[in-house]
Parts: sequence; C-alpha cells; structure tokens
Amino acid sequence: MQRFFSYLKNISGAKIIISDKQQFHHIRDVLRLKEKEKVVVFDEKGNEYSAEIEKILTQGIILKVKDKSSHKTGGGFKITVACAIPKKSRMDDIIDKLTQLGVHRIIPLKTERVIVKLDKHKERLRHERWKKIAVSAAQQSQRNTLPVIEPIKDIEEVLSSAGDFDLKLIPTLTGERKALRDVFNDFGAGNVLVLIGPEGDFTDEEVVLAVKSGCIPVSLGNSVLRVETAAIAVVSILNYTFK
Repeated sequence: MQRFFSYLKNISGAKIIISDKQQFHHIRDVLRLKEKEKVVVFDEKGNEYSAEIEKILTQGIILKVKDKSSHKTGGGFKITVACAIPKKSRMDDIIDKLTQLGVHRIIPLKTERVIVKLDKHKERLRHERWKKIAVSAAQQSQRNTLPVIEPIKDIEEVLSSAGDFDLKLIPTLTGERKALRDVFNDFGAGNVLVLIGPEGDFTDEEVVLAVKSGCIPVSLGNSVLRVETAAIAVVSILNYTFK
C-alpha cells in the first residue's frame, strides 16, 4: 500500500488534505491513484492513518481516515548526526541515507575546512530542500517518523548543547583515538551525538574544543572515508550494536 506524509496541520478529524505540489503530482500523475483507493499516511508525531482517497481536486487531494494508530517516537536510543557539508549535492544523499537508517536528528555542519559557502538566503533554500528529501526518504523506507533537519550550524553552536547527549563521538584521522568497539563496551543506550568532519578532517583546534565538550575521538579504521561514507558507516555500526 502506498505511503505518504502529512503535517498535523493538514489533518482535521477524519479528513487529511494533501496539497504539497510534489506529492500531489506523484499521487495523481505518476501513481495515477483513483478515488476510493486505500493509502497510508503518517505525520511528524509518529501517528499512522489508514485512509481512502475521497476526492481528487485540481490542486489537492482529500483523504478520509478509516483508522489511526500511534507509534512511540521515544525510546532509549537516538542518534544525532552533525555532518560537515560536502561539495556539490552530496549532502542531499547524506540526508536521504541517514533518514533511511532511522537517524533522529541531522545537523548540517559548518567547520573551518568546509568549502561550501552559502549566504543566508541559500541556507534557507537548502534547508527547505533537505526537509523535502527527508520526507521522501521516510516514505520510501516506511519509517513512521521524520528526522529533525536542523538549519546549518557551526561547530561551536553544536558543541554548546553537547551536555544533552549521553555519548558524543568525533571520528578523526589523527591524534589519540579509541576504537569504536572499545567505546561501546562502556555504553548502554541513550542519546548519541556523532560529529562528521569535512574533506581534510577537523582542525586540531576543533578536536580540542570537541574533547573539552565531552566528545570521544574515535577511529573508523585505516581507510580515509568520504564524508557521506563516514556518516553512513558510524550510524550503521551504532544501529547494529544497540538496536
């Protein structure tokens, strides 16, 4: 059964209105769904709705809710990834893959060696684009919640809230580092923060700042990984170990 996303503001009683242009086009023109066909809708709170297409209008679709179920969005294990913005459109792929892997929160990260420079207007446009990519990836992977996609932040801002996390990791290529397995031996479950550096790695000063904020420098092996590979690898290992 086809799955779609709707914000709670578009759900009222037994009615759901889908007016997002991309979803509307996908339902009407790509999937060619018709009235009376059954679909599944989920919202940002983890609620899931069994619904039926009631009307297909010129600029939106009205669904009739048949049943609603709530899924727990909490739990003892949540991953936040603060990932340095790579060149070109690779951040799009990172958002997509981390959403599929069930990450709770994604923070596009500015560090000293990040090459991509955006003004405030372009930052807002990228942020909106990344949120849409997360919605699409959540639908495809059939997860019942959306990850929080934060606006672009610098590393100092991210580390200022490091105390909210039970485990904080900073993979880096140099200096004294621990193996991930050794870190995990001393950790049960909780909120995890992972900092992923840019091409060229974090600067020494950034690593020192992260360590002062409670981050543990770790090694991801002998290979030098691309930004997107490092992010996916760490999250996959965390999921395998603790879920």
